[in-house]
Amino acid sequence: MVTTARVGVLALQGDVREHVILLERLGAEVVRVRRPEEFASVGGLVIPGGESSVIDKLTRMFGLAEPIRAAIREGMPMFGTCAGLIMLADRLVDAIDGQQTFGGLDVTVRRNAFGRQVDSFEGPVVVPAFGGEPVHAAFIRGPVVETVGPDATVLASLDDGTVVAVEQGNLLGISFHPEISGETRFHRRFLARVAART
Repeated sequence: MVTTARVGVLALQGDVREHVILLERLGAEVVRVRRPEEFASVGGLVIPGGESSVIDKLTRMFGLAEPIRAAIREGMPMFGTCAGLIMLADRLVDAIDGQQTFGGLDVTVRRNAFGRQVDSFEGPVVVPAFGGEPVHAAFIRGPVVETVGPDATVLASLDDGTVVAVEQGNLLGISFHPEISGETRFHRRFLARVAART
């Protein structure tokens, strides 16, 4: 897939580099977003894994939180992995005191639902919307989606029914890290939405 989409990766904390490399491999022009003026130059945003409470504090400190919320309301495509899913959720379980999200996904997400770093694991996840082979997913202290409201759609669940991927309009959120395992289909889905809006 070749695209000329100009997209951002929120670059305040987390596994920014891996997303940038994968997006550039897919042909996107990528901006590391740390300031509102950088965010204003992109047509879509990836919110990477990391520590959601730190991402929350830093986006507020750098004046990015409100522009991101406004862009969500206006339909900008956004893709959140792990902590990024937490940041896109309307509701959190086990949040730290005062923790905020950008919102937009009609879901309730539980932070660190798979345990500590040592409990990380990898495995196949079937994504019916993709067809073909399952996604090879890396879960690293990942969140899970505990409830899905009527406005959101489940994209993937584990064998026990645990929801690990959802979408709503131009928003996509997943519990795992395709940028680490080399899986490109979620990033392609995100880039297609950015291209459709330009």
